[in-house]
Amino acid sequence: MQERSLDPRLPLLQQANLKDKVVLVRLDHNVVKKGKIRDPYRIDRTIGTLFYIVAQGGRPILMTHVGRPYDKKAGTISLDEGSSVQPIVEYLKSKLHCDFLVPSFPAAEGKGIQAIDTSINLAIKQLKSGEVAGIYLPNTRWFAGEEQKGDIRQALALQLAGLADIYVNDAFGSWQPHASTYDVTRHLPSYAGFLMQAEIGNLDQVLKPTRPFVAVVAGAKYDTKIGPLSAIYAQVDHLILGGVIYNTYLCAKYGVRIAGVGDEDIAAARNLVELDQEARKVVELPLLVESQVLGREEGKYRTVNVADLRPGQELGYVLDIDAKSFEDPGVQGVIGQAKTIFVNAVMGFTPHFTDGSKALDTAIDLNRQAAKLYGGGDTLQEFKDLLPGLYLSVLDDADYYFFTGGGTVLTAIEQGTPYGLPTVQALMENAQRFKTISAG
Repeated sequence: MQERSLDPRLPLLQQANLKDKVVLVRLDHNVVKKGKIRDPYRIDRTIGTLFYIVAQGGRPILMTHVGRPYDKKAGTISLDEGSSVQPIVEYLKSKLHCDFLVPSFPAAEGKGIQAIDTSINLAIKQLKSGEVAGIYLPNTRWFAGEEQKGDIRQALALQLAGLADIYVNDAFGSWQPHASTYDVTRHLPSYAGFLMQAEIGNLDQVLKPTRPFVAVVAGAKYDTKIGPLSAIYAQVDHLILGGVIYNTYLCAKYGVRIAGVGDEDIAAARNLVELDQEARKVVELPLLVESQVLGREEGKYRTVNVADLRPGQELGYVLDIDAKSFEDPGVQGVIGQAKTIFVNAVMGFTPHFTDGSKALDTAIDLNRQAAKLYGGGDTLQEFKDLLPGLYLSVLDDADYYFFTGGGTVLTAIEQGTPYGLPTVQALMENAQRFKTISAG
């Protein structure tokens, strides 16, 4: 699968002169939970950018956010080991066989790190002299000003910019405009890293697909997906739903009640039902797994056929799609004839019900002609956990692409372009700004 050409306004890493330059790199290495790395995929995808910077004579300073240490309601920042970058640094050391220095800065209780002070100067001196291969800053969300607004945010952006000669954003999954992803571009020549370029290029496969185009979308709550779901529906030839989204759709269409599905979501889903009465894009998965409890207890779950649903009927929790749904000729035909398949879906209630997701991924793999694009996050993790052999075999398959930021992909789909993302816009505006300064 070849990603398509990028907007020429986007400044690219390979256009930068990196020799003897200190390069500040924003990454999305947010893979640490409770002090451990669950899946290093997002780290591995940035290795190419890091290798290129060093090979071109650059000296990298890396940074990422980890978790949510900033409590917006309380206005406090927690600096606990569970959100430290140290596990990421240890992984990079083992992967690249080189040392990264993690500087420390004074922090106020509940208020986080107030500033990048002059103690960083020694570390930068060691970086320039080659004593260390790179610097990895503490969790960006440990810094006061990363997510806050006002003078403290602008001060952090200036302090970050003061560390380096060039800024590179390779954090596709971190699309929200914060000091380290957005504001810093106002002060340094800025470029998109190789992962950012690949994600944007492959998004074009979803936004301008080869047809027939099939999308598979699931989620734990209907209202959080209304925007991207509407945008996807307008794009697709066929839409397959899963999870609570599918449950909500069934409630709205058949007048049934399913445990865990609220009235507001059902009302919102009626728009999709009405829209689909004419277009007939939604492909119904015929067999559901209904459970009396939120878990997998023998004798307390059963298979229900959608064809048997009747108005007023009340069901328990629908926690998965029966794997036999993907043997249905209509479902098989839609998946098997597709030329582009986009998946942002976990079909069942994990970790108890996983048969639906496993059957879905297996059915998709049988289609040898389609471009297969998977959203990041839970979708990718489920694929890896359930079908590790298939996952490893297709990592370098030209017909597959795994995005690192599922939420970012959905936001870009809702907007109809990746170039409307604030962090991408900031890079393009930066290129124009520095071009104007150079011309002047």
